[in-house]
Amino acid sequence: MSFTTIEFMFRFLPIFLIVYYVVPTRYKNMILLIGSFVFYAWGQHFYLLLLMLSIVVNYTFGRLIGERRAQKKPLLVLGLIYNFGLLVFFKYTNFFIENINALLTATHIQIPTISVVMPLGISFYTFQVVSYLVDVYRGEQRPVKNIINLGVYIAMFPQVTSGPIGLYSELEPTLLCSVLNLESGLKTFILGMGAKMLLANPMGTLWAGMSRYGYETLSCPYAWLGAFGYSFQLYFDFAGYSLMAMGLGQMLGLYVPRNFDHPYISGSMAEFWRRWHMTLGRWFKKYLYFPLGGSRCSFAKTIRNTFVVWAFTGLWHGASWNFVLWGLIFFVLLTIERLGLGKLLAKTKVLKHIYVIFLIPLTWVVFALPNMQDIATYFSRLFPFFADDTASFVNTKDVVRALHDYWYLLIASVVFCLPFPSRWYEKHKNSKLVILGLVLIYLMSVYKMQTQ
Repeated sequence: MSFTTIEFMFRFLPIFLIVYYVVPTRYKNMILLIGSFVFYAWGQHFYLLLLMLSIVVNYTFGRLIGERRAQKKPLLVLGLIYNFGLLVFFKYTNFFIENINALLTATHIQIPTISVVMPLGISFYTFQVVSYLVDVYRGEQRPVKNIINLGVYIAMFPQVTSGPIGLYSELEPTLLCSVLNLESGLKTFILGMGAKMLLANPMGTLWAGMSRYGYETLSCPYAWLGAFGYSFQLYFDFAGYSLMAMGLGQMLGLYVPRNFDHPYISGSMAEFWRRWHMTLGRWFKKYLYFPLGGSRCSFAKTIRNTFVVWAFTGLWHGASWNFVLWGLIFFVLLTIERLGLGKLLAKTKVLKHIYVIFLIPLTWVVFALPNMQDIATYFSRLFPFFADDTASFVNTKDVVRALHDYWYLLIASVVFCLPFPSRWYEKHKNSKLVILGLVLIYLMSVYKMQTQ
């Protein structure tokens, strides 16, 4: 079930909140867990048992790792095999089979792919529960004795399908006190809903239209406009969902970490990844980069560690070679910055932002297109002068038409990528003007839900 559906907004959420607010505090976690199961089953009921099994299995592993210190390493390994094994099976099996088949083409031997649907949120809740097991193993987290609490951490509906990827140590204090903040949470939720429905979805139509026309027909300006449009769509879609998750967490008295910090104002790729999907970056740094040695080793090993992290970061996003390529592009850019470009950029005030604004849309094109031929075609439209294609600059009716249709969304997207609107909102969020604005955002978003 998506947050931006009529079913969620007017059926599930009101009923759940009434029950959650009415029951005594000691029963709230139980109600949240049951509600989360209902939410998950509403979207994908046949994998609800897998989610429940994950709670039971990882609760058991956590207790055993904490209690049997002499056997904690093999127990951790078994826990990792179980969790990552399920993730690999559901998300990557056909990817591996397709690539093996490509290698076996000359032999005329083909392995049949399997018909499997990936469980909702498995990438997110797998990383969450692995962080819990590793933290127990390291002694940074006590084993959870109440299985309901661990179940809430793994399955709670604000996070289970789209993150952010939280740590149990962050959630635990709020599980014990449940300080509810309905008004603040509702405001945050509406802001996220507006980002998704009023900015991300309309910008998505700009990008979707390009595939219908064919990438080879795009003019150079239109190709660049599309790359920027997709950049805005991706940001407001994911950041919007993260804001909605934070708002729901506030309504329930639970901590949901912030996931975005105005990434498009960054002055380097390193800074961009400190601001974009911050909880994923933290996970890879804490549970992969640092265990490999991080940057506290030789330069060659630091580069190796960075390569491993970005190869896995790409694969985490999807079982396709364009995601691997996308991750490796960031590895190359971050390595170049480490070699000295980062220091040069830090000395400039404007050039560093131009550098990010120019490169980020190019990386998102690679991210968006699973077909390598489509990527090559799109880049030939972005840089047609390499092929001496002057017609791509002259025939600009497509971009003129797009600007006529989307100019106001593009301006709004640029404005709301900047820190000023959120700072102004924090200062005036209790004013009548802001409350009126939130009501309008809510009504417009609901209208979009009904017409989508």
